[in-house]
Amino acid sequence: MSEIMITLPDGSERQLPEGSTGADLAASIGPRLAKDAVVVEVGGAPRDLSAPLSDGDAVRIVTMKDPDALEHLRHSTAHVLAQAVLELWPGATFAGGPPIEDGFYYDFELPEGATFSDGDLEAITARMKEIVAANQPFIRGEVSVSEALEIFADHPYKQVFIQAADGDEVAGGGTISFYRNTDSFVDLCRGPHVPSTSKLGHFALMRVAGAYFRGDEKNPMLQRIYGTAWASKGDLEAHLNRLVEAAKRDHRKLGAELDLFSFPEEIGSGLPVFHPKGGIVRRLMEDYSRRRHEEAGYEFVYSPHITKAALFETSGHLDWFADGMFPPMQLDHDHCGEPTEYYLKPMNCPFHILIFRSRQRSYRELPLRMFEFGTVYRYEKSGVVHGLTRVRGLTQDDAHIFTTKEQMGDELESILTFVFDLLRDYGLDDFYLELSTKPEGKAVGTDEEWSEATEALRLAAESMDIELVMDEGGGAFYGPKISVQARDAIGRTWQMSTIQVDFQLPQKFELSYIGNDGDRHRPIMIHRALFGSVERFFGVLVEHYAGAFPTWLAPIQVKVLPVADAHDDYAHEVAAQLKGSGVRVEVIAADETLGNRIRRAKGEKVPYVLVVGDDDVAHRTVGVNPRGGDVERNVPVGGFIERLSDDVGRHG
Repeated sequence: MSEIMITLPDGSERQLPEGSTGADLAASIGPRLAKDAVVVEVGGAPRDLSAPLSDGDAVRIVTMKDPDALEHLRHSTAHVLAQAVLELWPGATFAGGPPIEDGFYYDFELPEGATFSDGDLEAITARMKEIVAANQPFIRGEVSVSEALEIFADHPYKQVFIQAADGDEVAGGGTISFYRNTDSFVDLCRGPHVPSTSKLGHFALMRVAGAYFRGDEKNPMLQRIYGTAWASKGDLEAHLNRLVEAAKRDHRKLGAELDLFSFPEEIGSGLPVFHPKGGIVRRLMEDYSRRRHEEAGYEFVYSPHITKAALFETSGHLDWFADGMFPPMQLDHDHCGEPTEYYLKPMNCPFHILIFRSRQRSYRELPLRMFEFGTVYRYEKSGVVHGLTRVRGLTQDDAHIFTTKEQMGDELESILTFVFDLLRDYGLDDFYLELSTKPEGKAVGTDEEWSEATEALRLAAESMDIELVMDEGGGAFYGPKISVQARDAIGRTWQMSTIQVDFQLPQKFELSYIGNDGDRHRPIMIHRALFGSVERFFGVLVEHYAGAFPTWLAPIQVKVLPVADAHDDYAHEVAAQLKGSGVRVEVIAADETLGNRIRRAKGEKVPYVLVVGDDDVAHRTVGVNPRGGDVERNVPVGGFIERLSDDVGRHG
């Protein structure tokens, strides 16, 4: 029998008999590896362990401990979910079931329009555990389109996938792939999968939701079951604990409890209003950002909320972003009776371009940094609107920097440094960077321009000495971008700032500046949103701090509680001193027990509660009850003000 040579990740080679599989390769290295193996990657592409290898293949064995294994564990668990549902509900049919971040889902249609209840999840879980315990193998098969249509004759949604012959459901090239666990259960899938169901088991079904087939509201509404799956029991328990903590921190819940913001039905979905306390926090966020931008050489501009359609036709937004815009308003009929179309703006950048173009610019003005808290409007589908983190009316802390090509690299590094410094000032300090490249088929400009812009961003990102990951095809239609990803207090990742290099819009708007050679040159445009949006950043901070804002951001910094009515005048005197020092303070009258008032103030997450009684009146002191600290007695008012001022100054 002839031999094949396999190259391992460390560069070493291993000789195996022809026809050997990934499982054979793992077994040849050692029994522990064979036991832990999940899939193999051949030339970077994942494959089943049962797939035969070829001479010269470069192979990496993915084990249960490898983060890449989670996608395959979750995908395989989704198949087990589908098998359980089809066995428990005869006549049910199924659509798609991909792995997603932290888990998986599967879409179903039950017979006679039935729906799942949360109570059904317990029965489904029990059946899934039986399937896992049965150690059923995932056996791959490939057939023609006509054969696949016959296999899935009773499942119309699978037939749609087969006829479309695209996505994750097919092998490609006209061949349809499927996986069979038993004689009675087969699922359409590109794969790969774990070798058998015994590799699974650390999962939980989370909830039931409705979902349109293929995300299109014109299609039937299906029943979606979400689940989570992990490599070990400990990982699963840790994730479930994180979800409990995340629920406590949900900014929608805390926003109502702390009286920060609301979403009145009369206004519409995704359109928040900020209450006085939320307004204080937002103003403080914005004011500090404004000051830092002024210090960094940004110039403030303002632009209207609506514009004629022609502006977004020139910019290309109507070609590439129309689905995300509100429908036009038809106004200002001309002499022929034809209306002019106006749009609510989804972006600020074309307005800043017109400001740049309003007069001839010189190289001496560059880099020109424009900044605006600009409110924009985007028509998000109702199913994706989520609290403050996904809204339809949002205010971007939007900057556009016009620079020469020679200045571009230094400016990008300066922007990233500024972004990290400012985010740290708001209490976020755990980051990584994501570089999004050209979206094929959805972009304007030459490959050379995209390559140059992408390389400039890559070099700037690498200079930060922060983890950089690639997001192939994730750029905007006009240029690549860097996204700053921040981890919050419980380890969740949020996309924060974005920085985009744009060669295209300066061309579309025919921008130019006079260089030191006296000739006209085209500037480079850098788009930069630091918060992403004020609303989203507000929501992230609420969850990061669990509503307990640091003293400098807290809407009420101090509450003064007189022990009894006799101490009320002194309590107001203390409050007046604090207000005179710029402190946001309230007095809570002694109309109920002191204990109840302290508990209420703590529930409102006020940084400092001051209690004043007979001794304090006599000695001009206060009792200090700090959030998360020990109670102190007989603290001079002046000393407390100094301490509070220091706390605010260091953004505590």
